[in-house]
Amino acid sequence: MSPSLDAAVRLRRLLAVLTVLAQEGEVLIDDLAGRFGMRPAELVADLELAACCGLPPYTPDQLMEIVVTETTVTAHLGRDLARPRRLSPAEGFALQAAARAVLAVPGSDPEGALARALAVLDDALGRVELDVDLDAPEHLPAVQEAASSGRAVAVTYYSASSDQSSERVLVPLRVFAAEGHWYTDALAGADGDVRRFRVDRITAARLVARPDWATAVGPATGDRPAVGPGTAGDAAAPLFVPGPDSRRVRLAVDRTAAWLLEPVALPGSRTDDGDRVVCTVAVGGDAFLERLLLQLGPAAEVLEPAEDRAVVAAAAARVLDRYRRSDDRRRAETEKDMKGY
Repeated sequence: MSPSLDAAVRLRRLLAVLTVLAQEGEVLIDDLAGRFGMRPAELVADLELAACCGLPPYTPDQLMEIVVTETTVTAHLGRDLARPRRLSPAEGFALQAAARAVLAVPGSDPEGALARALAVLDDALGRVELDVDLDAPEHLPAVQEAASSGRAVAVTYYSASSDQSSERVLVPLRVFAAEGHWYTDALAGADGDVRRFRVDRITAARLVARPDWATAVGPATGDRPAVGPGTAGDAAAPLFVPGPDSRRVRLAVDRTAAWLLEPVALPGSRTDDGDRVVCTVAVGGDAFLERLLLQLGPAAEVLEPAEDRAVVAAAAARVLDRYRRSDDRRRAETEKDMKGY
């Protein structure tokens, strides 16, 4: 399996998998993979990474013992890893804040294991009053209402990929917060495609009746179509989900700059080519590709399609021209000011 560039997503998912294994001991591979929206081969590959983790000096007796058979996986954390942690007051406070932030996200279980653990932590810290506020975009309530009621929302949406705004009717299936932003997975047209939208890029919104073309899909509490490599509502799914009108651009990038592509490269598209990393990016518009290539600079090369090789040169020329015109304007203003003396 080609390694995914999105290391942060893989790490969060692996930690969640290990939590389940620590609680349940032996689990069927197919059941565990299905729970996290993974293929069994992906699960086994990630667990192979975990088998190399442990405590210094990382001798065999200090590593996690993970046993994978044809059908099951079993994890033994070891005595030192399994023992309760002793937290300093500062560490406890940080953990308390993180737990409250997670519980503040709609969909969290207020009576679940995290809430019960937080109650224990509150007692240990002396019931410190701590409020955690998550920034909410202006039109988040309308999107949440549409998702919970099965209605639609007519929006004006700014697309960073095309640098344009458009009028759309969305049928939200899931609303969630991740990486500091709010997102919704929503039906976005009669073709039944599910797209992922950033709620803070909605500049106008109003609730409307569910359109006829959306009747084939149940409300937010029912079955949900697949979104990219994950499913709607799957927190491990990538935050950018290519739309049906996106095109694929193949890039070769120096290894030193490959980390810049982690949030946008398509999972499983990475291959190694000597000192470079080759991967595929889904592009929804020229504006997005221009910004990406300007950020990468000489470290990146467009392999295909051939017509996109001229994009970065044209964008660089426009930026340079803008700087020149700005310099000319400042020079003219300076000369005008000097004449006043």
